[in-house]
Amino acid sequence: MTLSPETICVVANPKSGRNSKDKAAIDIAMRAFGPKATLRRWNKNDDLDAFVQKAVADGFTTIVAAGGDGTVMGVAHALMECDANLGVLPLGTFNYFARGLGLPQEPEAAAKAILAGHPARISVGSVNGQLFLNNASVGIYPTILQAREAVYDRWGRSRMLAHWSVIKTLARFQKPLRMELTADGVRQTLKTPLIFVARSAYQLERFGLQGAQAISDDNFAVFIAKGGTRWHLFKLALRLALRRVQAGRDIDMLYAREITVETARRRPRVAFDGEKRKMLAPLNFRIHDDALSIILPDEADKVDA
Repeated sequence: MTLSPETICVVANPKSGRNSKDKAAIDIAMRAFGPKATLRRWNKNDDLDAFVQKAVADGFTTIVAAGGDGTVMGVAHALMECDANLGVLPLGTFNYFARGLGLPQEPEAAAKAILAGHPARISVGSVNGQLFLNNASVGIYPTILQAREAVYDRWGRSRMLAHWSVIKTLARFQKPLRMELTADGVRQTLKTPLIFVARSAYQLERFGLQGAQAISDDNFAVFIAKGGTRWHLFKLALRLALRRVQAGRDIDMLYAREITVETARRRPRVAFDGEKRKMLAPLNFRIHDDALSIILPDEADKVDA
């Protein structure tokens, strides 16, 4: 199958217009898509849901999210339960979702893979109605993201700086949080620095974590960090980097389709696909079956990430 370029609308975030590297990548991709494809940039004050839905109302049947995992997640949220397809032009630091699809990371190759690709419906997760594609979490990870944004704003985006923000945050860690977790009706009381809810099999495999099959079976893989000191967290981070995290020693884990997390805070900060937001507790996680149509690359265009 080959997509018709006139049915494609590429949605780019406002930062990509000012970032010379991203601008060049988008220009390369648009040349690969051809002159009949359309590029639209949304502004930071725009309602992204409304912006994407306007493109669908204008007749575009494939909306290509040009950006990192956060941009892809935002466009995907607007396309939930919609017949229009999501395409991904990876421009972020990690691009977990695009890598999980086997998409090339170079803009020209990614655009050509989208053009030659085919649609498929996938199940997605949400927390309090907010879609996420890779993961969502409560605890220390949202604080890490906040530190990472501050570092990026000052020094620019890079994986090295992303890792530095982890170290910086762990060094300031105070104490674990008391939370109540209910997974498929089973309730337990926890004292933990982090509950991490995964939906990306690629991301788990990248860090040597189990749970990929559960995700393929349309469940969440839930990781609960053990220990309550900075030293425990530093060891967990190191073992994660070395792909040596063990269930029982470093984490507890479970699989479920519906999860509720209650915290002492009325509005805990929640991280989802590299973004963060304060949400009203309790936090309700659920699976939405076949809720999103995505463009998958053909086998000949897939790459090992």
